[in-house]
Amino acid sequence: MYSKIIVAVDVAAIEKAERIVPRAVQLRREGGKILLVGVVEDLPGYVLAEVPASISLDARRDAEAKLDELRKRHGLDAELEVRQGAPARELLAAAAEHKADLIILASHRPDLSNYFLGATADRVVRHARCSVLVDR
Repeated sequence: MYSKIIVAVDVAAIEKAERIVPRAVQLRREGGKILLVGVVEDLPGYVLAEVPASISLDARRDAEAKLDELRKRHGLDAELEVRQGAPARELLAAAAEHKADLIILASHRPDLSNYFLGATADRVVRHARCSVLVDR
């Protein structure tokens, strides 16, 4: 059982989070905490010149709304956090800052470039200082 669980949520693939949230609830120690973390990726500089300045703020608001909907659907007493940057780096930073003892994330079906796990899952597994559960 774990006392602080980070649930990584890809808000663009919320159906994957629907599978991993119940696992977090099952693995949480009595009195433990769950933190739903969504990461909004930075846009490349060449794209930023072509899109409205508010797009990043809109993406963060959308991610926060989706995390809140997920929390309500599952009746969770969970904290929410939306971070911005590279997903693996931000998930690892969140785990370190919150002293998480488990990160749960979903992985897509890999292609040849990342055969066993998705790129984000692979980086998290390799660099996490806590346990990691990857759902496929």
